[in-house]
Amino acid sequence: MMACLLEAPLRISVLSEVTATSRHYVDRLFDPDPQNVLQGVIDMKNAVIGNNKQKANLIVLGAVPRLLYLLQQSSSSLELRTECAVVLGSLAMGTENNIKSLVDCHIIPALLQGLLCSDLIFIEACLRCLRTIFISPVTPVQLLYTDPTVIPHIMSLLSRSQHTQEYITQIFAHCCKTPEHQMVLFNHGAIQNIAPLLISPSYKVRMQALKCFSVLAYENAQVSMTLVNVLVDGEQLSQVFARMMQRDKPIEMQLTAAKCLTYMCRAGAIRTDDNCIILKTLPCLVRMCSKERLLEERVEGAETLAFLMEPDIELQRIASVTDHLVSMLADYFKYPSSVSAITDIKRLDHDLKHAHELRQAAFKLYASLGSNDEDIRKKITETENMMDRIVSGLSESSIKVRLAAVRCLHSLSRSVQQLRTSFHDHAVWKPLMKPILESGVIELLCSLTQSDSPALRVNGIWALMNMAFQADQKVKVEIVRALGTEQLFRLLSDPDTNVLMKTLGLLRNLLSTRPHIDQIMSSHGKQIMQAVTLILEGEHSIEVKEQTLCILANIADGNTAKELIMTNDDMPQKIKYYMGHSNVKLQLAATFCISNLIWNEEDGSQERQDKLREMGFVDILHKLTQASDPSLCDRAKTAMQQYLA
Repeated sequence: MMACLLEAPLRISVLSEVTATSRHYVDRLFDPDPQNVLQGVIDMKNAVIGNNKQKANLIVLGAVPRLLYLLQQSSSSLELRTECAVVLGSLAMGTENNIKSLVDCHIIPALLQGLLCSDLIFIEACLRCLRTIFISPVTPVQLLYTDPTVIPHIMSLLSRSQHTQEYITQIFAHCCKTPEHQMVLFNHGAIQNIAPLLISPSYKVRMQALKCFSVLAYENAQVSMTLVNVLVDGEQLSQVFARMMQRDKPIEMQLTAAKCLTYMCRAGAIRTDDNCIILKTLPCLVRMCSKERLLEERVEGAETLAFLMEPDIELQRIASVTDHLVSMLADYFKYPSSVSAITDIKRLDHDLKHAHELRQAAFKLYASLGSNDEDIRKKITETENMMDRIVSGLSESSIKVRLAAVRCLHSLSRSVQQLRTSFHDHAVWKPLMKPILESGVIELLCSLTQSDSPALRVNGIWALMNMAFQADQKVKVEIVRALGTEQLFRLLSDPDTNVLMKTLGLLRNLLSTRPHIDQIMSSHGKQIMQAVTLILEGEHSIEVKEQTLCILANIADGNTAKELIMTNDDMPQKIKYYMGHSNVKLQLAATFCISNLIWNEEDGSQERQDKLREMGFVDILHKLTQASDPSLCDRAKTAMQQYLA
């Protein structure tokens, strides 16, 4: 009983003691004697090292504005100003909340101002603190660019010491987030100033300089073209990067050097068949995908490799036979951590939380690998549980994984577009189509089309469009059933043009053979004609209208579906309008509609021909036989022959 009584007051006193000692530290910052203030700051520095509780207390008690005031006072001794910068740097090392508090107190302009001082030790302390603040995800990087004199001044400090080099390159590497940032740094001589640091005696400096080049070159042709011609100590930059990818170098260095060369290659500064790409960069990135590597290395390796080979079939072929890459990627779905990496429970916990990043990276890499070559696709689709993985990927909570899974599905279903004629008998397509139907992917894709994200809507509808291409009636009916006509028509009025185009593509693929056209038009004809009318009357691009007229031409090709056009007084008038349009594509598509309506060997063709002649179509066709465009002229002649037969 006694023990219980004693315990409570003790706890309270310990807490108030912490706050009391913290308050004592803050009070000393206001001492009239400068010597006491200096000693107070030094004691504070020793008290906060590694003590997050103490850091939070001091911030709450208002230490930051006072430290910043002392840091900026010209009457403060250099030693005091430097110690203030060190303590602020230590406070910044705490939690993200600490950093938010520091930024809210306007620490960044104060420290940038401090860089104008000539004393190197003070400059280094300010830069170290700025580095800690800028590498935090909660700091707005834009604050580095607010004052246009800051970047050139910081650039000039690169030559002062190894410390300034390390901190400045780290700040640049973290604060270069947009093409505008790239250009500001580029225009202020970042390349010339940072290149020599790649051979610095300090590993940290070399590493941060390398990171700078990777963020500067990303999707930037001007930077990449400049980098190709830079010499460091008489050696080409690409050679320096290639040397940094050797197996004896630290992984982080190999990976970042590979990113630099990848970005230079994608920006057109290095050819895809260059040895430094084929023999060095590609194998280095494949090595990063091995399950021996840490999770973040495997994610970055796979994403960079996917980016490198995206446009190039040769690189895709080489990668697909390097180090069993395809089966190595299967491990991305199994092991978030390699056995060797689970030395501590923290790592395991981290990896389980981030396992979805591995799946996203694997889908991206599969999509890139399989985007052009039929044999690679076959290899991927035959990987164990591949379809199940895509299906579960499409229903994951992470939007990034869902996008990557649907892109992977596109890539594997792209055989459709390439084997326009015979893909039905094709080895890959048949088994792929079967699991697609059995696995419920169609339902999932339909649900993606209802997403708030335009990218997901486009990709969902795009995949459905691929599936409907030359598909069996069963597949088409399943798509219409799963999507529902309401959703189909909602997508036809989507504000995003890409979504609209893909939906029209889907409709065109659904209405592609006579029995299918007649079947779908008999159940949904009224709504489809309504949608076509709305689009042809609306403010839409030539591409959208052309696609819509092609759908109308398909409807005109049906046996019973034709009548929906003929009994609609408005539709022939629209076709007539587009036959006289200034754009040849639209004239062609409209002429195709008429051609299908008047085609001879079909029931009722005589009545249709007579009705359309009365409406003036023969005169229009006659005029089009003299058109300057050869295809339009041919199509009009073919249509005229139906009248003469």
